Amino acid sequence: MNSSFLDSPLFERLQGFALWLLALLHVAALASLILILGMLSSADAQEEACHGVNLVDEMRSENPDAYAKALAEAETVPNAKGIFWRIEKPGVATSYLLGTMHVTDPRVLKMPPGADKALADAKTIIIESNEILDDKKAMAGILAKPELTMLTNGNTIEKLMKPDDLAVLEEGLKKRGVPLATVSRMQPWMLMSLVSLPACELARKGNTAFLDKRIALDAAAEGKPVKGLETLAEQLTAMASIPTEMHLKSLVETIKLGPKMDDVFETMTQLYLTGEIGFTMPFLKQVAPDGGDNAGYAEFEELIVTKRNHLMAERAAPILGEGNVFMAVGALHLPGKDGLVELLRKQGFTLSKAD
Repeated sequence: MNSSFLDSPLFERLQGFALWLLALLHVAALASLILILGMLSSADAQEEACHGVNLVDEMRSENPDAYAKALAEAETVPNAKGIFWRIEKPGVATSYLLGTMHVTDPRVLKMPPGADKALADAKTIIIESNEILDDKKAMAGILAKPELTMLTNGNTIEKLMKPDDLAVLEEGLKKRGVPLATVSRMQPWMLMSLVSLPACELARKGNTAFLDKRIALDAAAEGKPVKGLETLAEQLTAMASIPTEMHLKSLVETIKLGPKMDDVFETMTQLYLTGEIGFTMPFLKQVAPDGGDNAGYAEFEELIVTKRNHLMAERAAPILGEGNVFMAVGALHLPGKDGLVELLRKQGFTLSKAD
């Protein structure tokens, strides 16, 4: 075993925030959206090139046994591969399902072959929340429930965090050009959105729509109906259901990664681009120092993924029943026995990979 890999500070910290990273990149984009829209001017993010290496390649060469274990586990995940799916039902026009990453990376914005045509031909568009079509309206709707974004009962981040952790947070925010005092009453899951994104992605969000939003905006401009499966408040309520202690720990551990965050971000992006969605958690569990945080992931999966998957499938079914739909949701919602691919099959649809 090469100590530069599994025993490095990077991988000692992966376990602490791996679940949050998945939420950020694949699931809970809207917290990121809201915060970035509000903070970009003060952060004064500058456009810069992205950096980072694919850590899966490093695992494959430096620890082939761990790589083999992760690969074997991924093979047991239903519908583990593929981000673009065809949805069919007798007597109904074909629809399509695209798993997305809620980022502005040009590689992600370039959809898989066939997706552009499917989107152009679709009669109706489905995304996670159509509230992202109007930033001001979205912000107003969420602010109507301040407990989802702000600490209440006189609490502040300073009161919740240990002095050493608070110093880490303050320094991390300072590097983003954000004074701690301006965000001290924000819920930690909101702050996570700001400190998790690489500088290049943060800068792009100032002038580029992430994939889901671009799909929705283009469709709306063409006069196509854009349906949402959730409200922003529902998404943030799911995030709020995770214990605050987990949020705070993940916040600090993510900041401690520093420049290594670029490597993690690149790894998640490469897994998405190659369609290896079901490999993501097995990989992170192998690089965690104790082989994985199964209990923590089970809680995360149930609250942030599984429950939402069932709700999405239930709400999407009647729309898909009309046919000729293009549906785009975070890619982490697709694989697994409780993933959207399986749940839509139980709704009577036939799904096959289109990529």
